[in-house]
Amino acid sequence: MTQAKAEIEALVKELNYHSYRYYVLDNTEITDAQYDLMYGRLKELQSKHGYTPLDSPTERVGGKPLEKFEKAQHRVPMLSLDDTFSFEEALDFDRRVKRLLETTDDICYSVETKYDGLAVELSYEHGTLVRGSTRGDGFIGEDVTQNIKTIKTIPLKIQGAIVPDEIEIRGEIFMKRDDFVKLNELRQSLGDQPFANPRNAAAGAIRQLDPNITAQRKVQIACYGLGFVNSIPFSSQDGLVSWLRDNQFPTPHIFEVVPNIDKALDVVKHIGKIRESLPFDIDGAVIKVNDFKLRETLGARTKEPRWAIAFKYQAHRGVTKINEITVSVGRTGTLTPVAILSPVSIGGVTVSRSTLHNWDEIRRKDIRPGDTVIVERAGDVIPHVVEVLYRDSAERGAEFPAPSNCPVCGSDVVKEAADDEVTEAAAYRCIGLNCSAQAIGRLKHYVSRAAMNIEGFGKKTIEMFYEKGLLQSITDIYKLEAFKIYGLPGFAEKSVDNLFVSIDNSKKATLARFLYALGLRHAGEFVSKTLATRYKSIDELYHIKHEELVETEGLGDIIARSIAEFFNDEKNIQTIEEILSRGVMLTNPDYKSINGRQPGLFGAILPLNGLKFVITGTMPVERKRLEALISENGGKVTSAVSKETSYVIAGEKPGSKLDKATELNVKVITYEEFLNLLNK
Repeated sequence: MTQAKAEIEALVKELNYHSYRYYVLDNTEITDAQYDLMYGRLKELQSKHGYTPLDSPTERVGGKPLEKFEKAQHRVPMLSLDDTFSFEEALDFDRRVKRLLETTDDICYSVETKYDGLAVELSYEHGTLVRGSTRGDGFIGEDVTQNIKTIKTIPLKIQGAIVPDEIEIRGEIFMKRDDFVKLNELRQSLGDQPFANPRNAAAGAIRQLDPNITAQRKVQIACYGLGFVNSIPFSSQDGLVSWLRDNQFPTPHIFEVVPNIDKALDVVKHIGKIRESLPFDIDGAVIKVNDFKLRETLGARTKEPRWAIAFKYQAHRGVTKINEITVSVGRTGTLTPVAILSPVSIGGVTVSRSTLHNWDEIRRKDIRPGDTVIVERAGDVIPHVVEVLYRDSAERGAEFPAPSNCPVCGSDVVKEAADDEVTEAAAYRCIGLNCSAQAIGRLKHYVSRAAMNIEGFGKKTIEMFYEKGLLQSITDIYKLEAFKIYGLPGFAEKSVDNLFVSIDNSKKATLARFLYALGLRHAGEFVSKTLATRYKSIDELYHIKHEELVETEGLGDIIARSIAEFFNDEKNIQTIEEILSRGVMLTNPDYKSINGRQPGLFGAILPLNGLKFVITGTMPVERKRLEALISENGGKVTSAVSKETSYVIAGEKPGSKLDKATELNVKVITYEEFLNLLNK
């Protein structure tokens, strides 16, 4: 064991070193394959010998979801900074510092980038990270330790030669713009609301009750300050930053120590000039008295220290008028209200459109056509309306409601409740199967291997055919003409022939595969298979009632509602019939007339078969995810408690359903007890 322990600790040290070079320095010494090999060896040794160091990179994997965040009190208050918006105000700050210190000598300052993110505190005991907490109100925040540990740039153990018994390090959680864009693209591909800006995305990642979600989002940290500390007498800000860097903590992108306020303002001006080129959002620069003893003398007001200010750059804003509000339909069918503006120059760019995010935002800010508004544009983020500056009752238009029909294809629009604590808004979605706004996404899914499996239709081919006008909807696949394809990039005679052979082969499909190919919201392969076992042909699903579907084993309330909405849209039925008229023939080998319990995908009895669940209260996971988990394992979710209810899953702040369960003597279980039931 001694030899194994030594190898484990050596691997941990080496892996942490390479993680620091990769994530903080962006300067790797080994390949990803080499890292993965060492990481795999570490996991193997830890599992075999039952020894896992606290700073092992395997400890960064998210644990089980929390029910709620516990409160975390800061031993030293996390004060906010006084904002300054002009150079004259910054000079006033310098004069005030000198007056309080009773000196006319120049003051040495440090200047650093001010990240637009979420302030956190990292607490270490004997070099080991024991707690991560948010700023909260400055005195009490939330314990987000599980989430903090998933961030690879944060050391789980301080490895330097000088390690304090206790130290609290403060920093800002943020997200790079490129990672923000990729996250929003992923959310939109899944049909979720995009985040408004990188700050919201970073804050949302840290405040997830499920740390596995945090681990998937690429958030960063810059460390710049201290809370409580003992046994190391830091004397200055540059001394602290030097120690942080020596101990592999990420520090501000720009950090300079200057001899006086004039030089400090030169750095502030420089940061202001380059801020748009930085890979992350900043909203200012921080000027601090460098000497810690002078800071002690200066002290603090109730909420702000007297030894630091935040110089805030003017946001790229403009004042203009909303001429009208229209609706944009995204590639997954999500509807977004858009303001059409009188053109205004913001940061050198002419802006004539601005996102209004969602209808909850419109109602909250009371935005209408005719209003004079402040529009902000930061970096590459889409311009958005900050607030209404003036409402002219004579010019003001009516409230702008969410449409009931898609403005692109005319199909029904359905409202879906929010499933993310950060976006806090309901989504409106077009369910049209042939909606041109969703065409490329639907086409890619329809031809995929797990769906209709049409070989020769790669991503680039679909996009090229769409641009050429050859494919605008699923039905166009079966209308393609060979002579229009010959000569296109990658399509000689043989490749064209192969494509049409593949299209013909796809015309013989199972009902389950076809249902999956249609891309019904919330209906994956399992749900498609479940429908096929219950319904003999697709026309049995036309105009189906939600009430009937919700009684089907394996379908929850949300899934049943989504399927019913899809098959009650006349345009969708017409599209399906047109596809079938093009020679697509469906067989259904999965259909079974079953008395009693419904089998699972492969005939096995699923663990929750025959059980009915009601969910009440706030859960540690998203409600949709829990309902899907129940459905995928054979159970059914209903909205009301009755004598037929098997279990009520009660979370935090349960409603009247808990009283009803008590009244009917229905068993009430927690989320953890549900997981135990699932794993029996």
